Amino acid sequence: MEKVIEIKNFSYTYPDGTEALREIDLEILSGESVGIIGPNGAGKSTLLLTLNGILNGRGGIRILGLEMNNKNLNAIRSKVGIVFQDPDDQLFMPTVFDDVAFGPLNLGTEESVLKVLVETALGQVGMQGYENRSPHHLSFGERKKVALACILSMHPEILALDEPSSNLDPHSRRSIIKILQQIKGTKIIATHDLEMVLDICQRVIVLNHGRIVTAGKTKEILTDTELMESNGLEVPASLRSL
Repeated sequence: MEKVIEIKNFSYTYPDGTEALREIDLEILSGESVGIIGPNGAGKSTLLLTLNGILNGRGGIRILGLEMNNKNLNAIRSKVGIVFQDPDDQLFMPTVFDDVAFGPLNLGTEESVLKVLVETALGQVGMQGYENRSPHHLSFGERKKVALACILSMHPEILALDEPSSNLDPHSRRSIIKILQQIKGTKIIATHDLEMVLDICQRVIVLNHGRIVTAGKTKEILTDTELMESNGLEVPASLRSL
């Protein structure tokens, strides 16, 4: 399988001196669904933000064969879609249609095909018919779905999601999980929701203090009690009897 993400000896330090990522080496293959887990402050969100150049550090990153640099940045950002933890960080237009259309318009999409793109993306997240609604009048779960549709409308080859199930009621959480299960392509999910990781991800990366502790098959990692507890995590309830 093709390597779509290659990270070699990558480190990132915030302007205040906090070292968020340390000597990261990581490869992700085409079509993989990968969970990134670890305690608060482990560097999960920071790692996601390096994948389309929002944050730049020291070391090498290649996305779909393109080296991360200023020359390739626009091409990389058209291929990597990041869905933020808080949907309000992505929704800022007067209507749902305008928000979902914003990305394709910036990529030069002709207006003649824009309506179909928006309708298709909203259909993928179960939000058909909401085109003329104000995003800020929707529930938090609905806004999460619209934020995801904003990224899906650009047809990214790699989808990176930061805590997609956080702060959702059980019904909305299950709905998001079903949507993500149906989306094809490479998915990288940074989350504390380990039951969701079990439902979606074939592989897991454990991150702690900015370093990759280990990586492996989801169930093998999540049932390793000593590994989980030593990294501020717990074996998911559904696996404790195994």
